[in-house]
Amino acid sequence: MIDVAALRALRAVAAAGTLVRAAEALGFTASAVSQQIKRLERQVGVPVLAPAGRGVVLTPAGQALVDAAPEVFQALERCVEAAQSVSAGAPRGTLRVVAFSTAIRGLLAPAVAALAVRCPDLRVHVTEQDPHQALHAVDAGAADLAVVHDADGLPAPMPPTLSRRHIHTDIGDLVVDRTHPLAGLDHPLGCADLLGHAWVTSPPGTTCHQWFRRLFAEVPEDPDVRHLVDDFATQLALVAAGGVVALVPRLARPPLGENLLTRPLRRHPTREIHAAWRSSADASPAIHALLTELRRSKGN
Repeated sequence: MIDVAALRALRAVAAAGTLVRAAEALGFTASAVSQQIKRLERQVGVPVLAPAGRGVVLTPAGQALVDAAPEVFQALERCVEAAQSVSAGAPRGTLRVVAFSTAIRGLLAPAVAALAVRCPDLRVHVTEQDPHQALHAVDAGAADLAVVHDADGLPAPMPPTLSRRHIHTDIGDLVVDRTHPLAGLDHPLGCADLLGHAWVTSPPGTTCHQWFRRLFAEVPEDPDVRHLVDDFATQLALVAAGGVVALVPRLARPPLGENLLTRPLRRHPTREIHAAWRSSADASPAIHALLTELRRSKGN
């Protein structure tokens, strides 16, 4: 009989292109994934991978296994759901969740705390991953549910094997010190108001830096960026120290304290946040329990 873990490893290698990347997605070492592939080859009696430069490619037999794998995993998940559906009481077992950092802080942390009270026999294991990695982890079976956001206003590309649900709209706010000149303006702030002021912002390549650049998209003048800081609590410390302002997503924003406040923007940047899981697990009691708490925590 084929080892299910080895079949899942092969599917991850097929998606990632290398043993190393597959191991990262599965949370194993490359050596462990290699051993799983070798075990699978012994079980089916033929090679399933072939070297290709610095990576690997599937052999015809390997491709046939990967093509058949979704049906195998769906059947196994239906078996688990059938057992859980006839079992009395709240969901139990382990639910593996992958999410980006601000979603963990603003959405998952309160939801997991509430779920621990409502479903004490359910263990939620959370791992931080960016949206692309998170979706791959769920699709490969290394996680059960992902919390992802759109990128630069575009929905995260969703593999056809996954289902998703919108859970929250995150908004970016301008944060200033109470003594800053922008603090006294009583109208929504636009580009003309924001130019000429010094900023601390997230590094290039992040969603929040894209938000920041979009504030100044209509003018040729570059904004005055004094600091590039990825941690939002550190950004707020620099704002409180005086001289700079920041654009901070609400999910990532710690308590402002007495000396900081937010100012309304003419065009608030937003990002849509979704939960995603394998469609074969649509009936999972554990997934539905977490989705319920996510809705309750943010009123969605």
